[in-house]
Order: sequence, then C-alpha cells, then structure tokens
Amino acid sequence: MNLLLEGEESNRLIFRKVSKSDFNAWLPFHQEPLSSLYFAGEILEPEVACRNWFTKVFTRYENNLGGLNALISKEDGQLVGMCGLLIQTVDEIQELEIGYSILPEYWKKGYATESAKKCKAYALEHQLAESIISIIHIDNIGSQKVALNNGMHLDKTTTYKGIPVHIFRALLYPNR
Repeated sequence: MNLLLEGEESNRLIFRKVSKSDFNAWLPFHQEPLSSLYFAGEILEPEVACRNWFTKVFTRYENNLGGLNALISKEDGQLVGMCGLLIQTVDEIQELEIGYSILPEYWKKGYATESAKKCKAYALEHQLAESIISIIHIDNIGSQKVALNNGMHLDKTTTYKGIPVHIFRALLYPNR
C-alpha cells in the first residue's frame, strides 16, 4: 500500500517526497523554539535536530512506514511544511496517523488543516484503514484545532514516547 501522497495536490499545495535538498529550507523549523516545544527528547542544536528529522523521514521511506511529504506552495514554489500518513504504534496497536508540521512563517494560514484534510481524503479514497489518528501533545492547542477541523474527535489520552498526548481519531467508514 502506498502511503505517500507524491504528486497529489490540494487547493494551494503540491505534495512530493522530501529530498535532501530541502534541508536548508526546513532548518528554520528547528530554529524556532516553539516548533520543538511539544516533541519528546532532549533539546538539540537546530542543525542536529534537522539532520535527525531527515534521517527519520528517509528511514520511513526505506522501510515502507509511510512518511511525510514536502508541501510546496503552488503560488511561489516554496516549501511550506511537511504532512503525511505515518504508520505508528500507540498503546501496542498499529495505527495510521496524519502527521503535520508547518514552517513558522506559514503558521496560522490554514496549511496544516488543508494538508491534513488531503491526507484524510487520500486514506479514505485508497481504503488504507478503518480509522485514522493524529497524535498530539496535550498542550498543543494549535494542532488540536487542526485535528478538530479535520473532522476528528478526542478518542483518548495516553503516553506516547514518554510524553502525554491526546489521540484524535476519525472513522473513515462510520456506517460500516
């Protein structure tokens, strides 16, 4: 099953695989302290954090665990953020997650919601799962709003990789 949205488009965005050449464009994400506020683990220098991020993206690609897509603005061709479908294990259950992160200069412009909705529609169209989740730190109100705008509901609160998270869920086939 193909979890990457390579070649897909939304109203303002083109989805493509992340490439190594995206590193410098993505570095500002890690230079903004608020970006990593809700991530588990130690605080790293921006370049190290960005390298680790890219390693995780490419490891997912190589192991067919889904992955983040680069979100490219149709208007100016710039990298806006990353969003995609990820295979995750939460409370010992394998789930399909919509993950999203947007570069700080594009925050609060609807890109996270737009890309997350596209991922949900893609999962539904390709019948990838019965339901889809987003794993969100309990204090990350902005990402919680994105999940709610994507038709998800708070399913449960748990611990994921050592941090307290809300699991937002949407049933893709509610009438089954």
